[in-house]
Amino acid sequence: MIKGFAGFLIIAAVVVGLFEIGPPMFTNYSFEDDLKTVALMDGANLQKTDDDVRLDVLRKAQEHDLPIQARQITVQRVGTPGVAAVYVAADYSVTVNLPGYSFDMHFSPNSGNKGF
Repeated sequence: MIKGFAGFLIIAAVVVGLFEIGPPMFTNYSFEDDLKTVALMDGANLQKTDDDVRLDVLRKAQEHDLPIQARQITVQRVGTPGVAAVYVAADYSVTVNLPGYSFDMHFSPNSGNKGF
């Protein structure tokens, strides 16, 4: 009886943990996809400045309700003039609250096209 109850508590704890940890991970995955899109679109537009790119990333972060400020965003121009690409990265943490315990999950999504 006690083993069954302990097993149930362990399973319940894992399920609660997954429901608390999963959403920030999925949000980060979606945000990273948005960073790739921003880098692709803004890299093709030679009129966009680094500050314009940073503002586009901040808008995407706000869409996902992420705690990101402009100073946490890295924008780098990669390539030669006329064939430019933009590398975009962000660095942020999200607090996860579990019953009786909370911790910060750190994320560093990027556009992934720095090698061009």
